[in-house]
Amino acid sequence: MTWQRPDGRQPDQLRPINFELDFTRFADASVLVHCGETKVLCTVNIQPGVPKFLLDSGSGWLTAEYRMLPGATPERQKRELMRLSGRTQEIQRLIGRSLRAAVNFEVLGERTIVVDADVLQADAGTRTTAITGGYVALALAIERLVQKGELEKSPLQSSVAAVSVGIIEGEPFLDLNYTEDVAAEVDFNVVMNEGLGFIEVQGTAESKSFSPTQLNQLTDLGQKGIQELLAAQASVLRKQ
Repeated sequence: MTWQRPDGRQPDQLRPINFELDFTRFADASVLVHCGETKVLCTVNIQPGVPKFLLDSGSGWLTAEYRMLPGATPERQKRELMRLSGRTQEIQRLIGRSLRAAVNFEVLGERTIVVDADVLQADAGTRTTAITGGYVALALAIERLVQKGELEKSPLQSSVAAVSVGIIEGEPFLDLNYTEDVAAEVDFNVVMNEGLGFIEVQGTAESKSFSPTQLNQLTDLGQKGIQELLAAQASVLRKQ
């Protein structure tokens, strides 16, 4: 192996992850999640009512919004106001799909969960960090709704986490930072639940194709990382 990780990690080692709970006052729950140098503020608000296509269904909904703040990258990015980039739309749809897999919407009832993921600092892995931190904020908000007596039981049916994996110089690596993401020949994002079922796998050959054997190596590496992330989520939530 010729590639040396810039931060000295082993190929199968996650970046340090940390969750700062209740980072803001007014959301139903908020979490500032640090994944190495990537920092994403995840907030959750639960509102009465549902989109028109769910009216009178007895079922709820979850939607997500994602933004990268202008100062999140070395070169200032313009704010996305009236028109979202294709990348932003893709990422917020991924976050929404991933976190919807965690919720039994019939138990939730006709309520809408809004998850906001705002990137304060980007060093790659912003979408996977938003999913992992977004689940923690979601779990906090749901638990508070149960404690208030507004729900008889929690509609959460599984925890969810996500991580990036990639191939650099022919070898698989877990949880790429920006330098590695730019160098990667193959780039993957993996989303799984606590039963280690896949929710989504996004994979792209950036400069070289990859073999079935390499695909299995990447998903196995992603599973290892996600198990560690699920354990970190559970640990911080147990303290509440």
